[in-house]
Amino acid sequence: MAKRKKKKRRKNILKKYRLLILNDETFEEQVNFKISPLNVFVILGVSALLTVIFTALLIAYTPLKEYIPGNSSAELRREATTLIYKTDSLENVLSQNKLYFESIQRVLVGDTLTDDVATDTLKTEKIQESDVDFNPSEIDLQLRKEVEQKEKYSVVNPALDKSDYKLFSPAKGSITQTYDPKHQHFGVDLSLSEKTPIKATADGTVIFAEWSAETGYVVILEHKHGLISVYKHNSSLTKKQGQHVKEGEVIAMSGNTGELTTGPHLHFELWKNGNPVNPTEFLEFE
Repeated sequence: MAKRKKKKRRKNILKKYRLLILNDETFEEQVNFKISPLNVFVILGVSALLTVIFTALLIAYTPLKEYIPGNSSAELRREATTLIYKTDSLENVLSQNKLYFESIQRVLVGDTLTDDVATDTLKTEKIQESDVDFNPSEIDLQLRKEVEQKEKYSVVNPALDKSDYKLFSPAKGSITQTYDPKHQHFGVDLSLSEKTPIKATADGTVIFAEWSAETGYVVILEHKHGLISVYKHNSSLTKKQGQHVKEGEVIAMSGNTGELTTGPHLHFELWKNGNPVNPTEFLEFE
């Protein structure tokens, strides 16, 4: 019985059939084919094989392969790597800008990096207690006076060019309140008549020129090597944010604006790398 079924299946596979294509209206024969199940299987198999080969060649030798995960081109990989580096660089820039703006905010509100404001000058010295006599001789005292006189008007870092920190007094007037970091007063107050020209203490860029409720019209200049100068309580401003100014150029007019003022004056501050600096150590206002 099994042999008979097998022969019957083989005979059915090889059995011939005629495929006719007729005209639907006239029933006229158009085309006819002799086919068998084996022919159909062979044609379908060859067609499938050719389709697979054609698809493989198309993917292998055309840009279509780039759309397959894990098969991107070298150029796309290079672009992706470049974008990763750019993203990392932008994150660093954003982080630096954040720290920079935080520093500007501390200048505006009068905040410092630490509670100890021992960095009120750029020339701090610590003397250790000892039995040794450290009192300078008369020659040493004379030499120190000469050096201090030469460096009096310059905020200097030994690694910097002194000419970069030659400062110009923003205005001439009597000091009504001195630099007092213990009481959160990080600058000096100069008594001035209304609308006295306020001048830039050094070459720099205006990084802030706006109204503040507590300190009125404020202008902040950024100078080289992390130095920032601040001018508060002005009646009006003559410069806008982003403008470059020269030493001695008028940037504002003195006034009595803001809540924290009792009369026409200029509140002037110097900041170095986020820390307040005593302006009287480097400038003469009277």
